[in-house]
Amino acid sequence: MRELPIELYRAAQVRELDRLAIEDRGIPGYTLMNRAGEAAFNLLRQRWPKVWRIVVVCGGGNNGGDGYVVARLARQAGLGARVLALADPESLRGDAQTAWRDALAAGVPVEPYTVTSLDDTDLLVDAILGTGLERDVEGLWREAIDAMNAHPAAILALDIPSGLHADTGAILGAAIQAAATLTFIGLKQGLFTGQGPACCGALSFAGLSVPPEIYPAIHPACWRYTGEDLPALLPRRPRSAHKGHFGHVLVIGGDSGLAGAARLAAEAAARTGAGLVSIATRAVHAGWQAAVRPELMFHGVETPDELTPLLNRATVIAIGPGLGRNDWGRALLCAALASDKPLVVDADALNLLAVEPAFRDDWILTPHPGEAARLLKMTPAQVEADRFAAVEDLALRYGGVALLKGAGSLIASQPDGLVALSATGNPGMATGGMGDVLTGVIAALVAQGLSPFAAAQAGAYLHGQAGDLAAQAGGERGMAATDLLPFLRQLVNP
Repeated sequence: MRELPIELYRAAQVRELDRLAIEDRGIPGYTLMNRAGEAAFNLLRQRWPKVWRIVVVCGGGNNGGDGYVVARLARQAGLGARVLALADPESLRGDAQTAWRDALAAGVPVEPYTVTSLDDTDLLVDAILGTGLERDVEGLWREAIDAMNAHPAAILALDIPSGLHADTGAILGAAIQAAATLTFIGLKQGLFTGQGPACCGALSFAGLSVPPEIYPAIHPACWRYTGEDLPALLPRRPRSAHKGHFGHVLVIGGDSGLAGAARLAAEAAARTGAGLVSIATRAVHAGWQAAVRPELMFHGVETPDELTPLLNRATVIAIGPGLGRNDWGRALLCAALASDKPLVVDADALNLLAVEPAFRDDWILTPHPGEAARLLKMTPAQVEADRFAAVEDLALRYGGVALLKGAGSLIASQPDGLVALSATGNPGMATGGMGDVLTGVIAALVAQGLSPFAAAQAGAYLHGQAGDLAAQAGGERGMAATDLLPFLRQLVNP
């Protein structure tokens, strides 16, 4: 096992890497299978050193073959390992058949799967379905997955939790809920978004000593953004700096009863390093908010004409938090769209945009799945069924950069076709106001000179990382959006 790479691949691409290793580099397929089984067994011993009774549930392809190798190695190490076969071992072909025969020769008991045969085990190994799954799991296979999930023993998944789509991160009928997953050769993109993180548990990677020279032949589908370039993007400030060097963020929002959302975005922009932050909000909100947060410049704005001078002074516009969908919000959005300033568009501005679509090259759209569904004229379930397709479609239809929020936030840019994934964040961030904070973070990064794509991916990373630090400090449950602000300041000073 080694540190997770940043490159993410579709299942077909990983199969091509596997083929290149076998055919171009002369590594026998069974050698790779043995390396996979050995890596899995080593992880098993490291993570669960006291287990003795191990049940490996095997399917009919190479994923099952990996499972037979694990069972053989466990048996040879003196553990009580046995295999439950969902597919008739006599029907196995190629390397998987060899793995089964070697397991039998090592004394591994192999018996047909039944629900009762899961009894008397300390650990389950999922070697049922690999990365080629394209339809819902049914029949005995689904029964096995459901029974394994209901069993008190932890589950180690080989390559991918069975039932999870390797490309989309969607569950196809039912999927293994693993405590740990070890994936091989290349990271599958579906492990990191949608239901992937919930199904995988702790994710590890084994390259199986595949020569690094084969990887440049396959262009990754996506990259994980890990913040490695933040010191270059946010360098130490010169001693001669003044506030004008770091941009002016204008937040537009805060309709009647929604004042807090715009203020959250503005405070996040200030804590992320914007030189100046203004808020255009309802006049009734402006006075009292200025009293409690004097660093921010609050402006009571009731008409587009009153907004014009603020638009002229801004470096970047963040619009949507608390904007509402009434005439006031619609009029201010039209005024913002008529300006030549880059925009970060969120919340109700996205909902208004879904009604009257527009196209720009200089904006960043930050929808959650519900807002994305309205923009794409589909259901949230359809968005979640293929988040990669959804975020790329958003960027293609609306231009600029699209950031699809959620577990494994995705960032896409057109026409260059760049796609990045940010895996920071945690369930504690599923509370009101978190999206408003993200809007402010991204706007501040644009104000400081980052390109829209760089600002979106760095913003998603910093936002999630701040949430992770807040969870470490006080736990996930009960986390509030304002809890992220002190950690944002810490993170933007790398």
